Amino acid sequence: MSYYEKGDVRIRYEEVGSGFPLLVTPGGGLNSRVSNWPTAVFNAMDIFSNEFRCITMDQRNATGGESTGPIPVDDPWGAFADDQLGLMDHLGIGEFLFFGNCIGGSFALKLMERAPERVVAAVLSQPIGHRPDSPDVMYDLSRDVWAKEFRERRPEVTMVSIEKYLQALYRARPDFVYSVSREFVRDCQTPMLVLPDDTPAHVYQTAVDIASLAPNADFTVYPWNDPPELKARTINRVRGFLKVHSPVTAAR
Repeated sequence: MSYYEKGDVRIRYEEVGSGFPLLVTPGGGLNSRVSNWPTAVFNAMDIFSNEFRCITMDQRNATGGESTGPIPVDDPWGAFADDQLGLMDHLGIGEFLFFGNCIGGSFALKLMERAPERVVAAVLSQPIGHRPDSPDVMYDLSRDVWAKEFRERRPEVTMVSIEKYLQALYRARPDFVYSVSREFVRDCQTPMLVLPDDTPAHVYQTAVDIASLAPNADFTVYPWNDPPELKARTINRVRGFLKVHSPVTAAR
């Protein structure tokens, strides 16, 4: 493990493999951390390390992780993007591929908005999204699980600040993927591959909407992670997508 520091932000990260850079972010909502990979729907960090330089990180203030920083109540999605881009800068990486699981879908789209010239292509696996019939799923999960654990570690941070933070994450733009607008996705030219899911937090319709709106998006079957043969084919499809859009591979 290694650390990147910028001001009062400290990010723990790991990297393995060689080749074109692939930033992979695990799921877990605000508890997105490196240790989640072994129990993920599949371990992208492990699977793709034979062909890419895979980089992963504990997101800022994830429980059980080692990345720390302020609670950015004004622009939390932008702060996550700043952490991720800052890590890439620290590693001397300009362009990179992106694989995001769960909340990583919202990270991916924010990165495309912030730095479209750097994100070459992205896989959005089981993306989170707003559910109109249960609009506070993500807010409630974050308040009841992450916030409780966070305050045990950082009691100096008030619940008022935490509620403002969660409000900015999940209620300021109560639609779609939270981090960007539908209008942005409609105009976004970055190639995407969307792997849908259908749970309270991973909204199937959100995955459909991303793939329908984005001009260069593709969509896998659903469900795709069972039986094992179908899951293996889906993983190979992800691998093929990443290879096709890797400038190193495309130049050969």
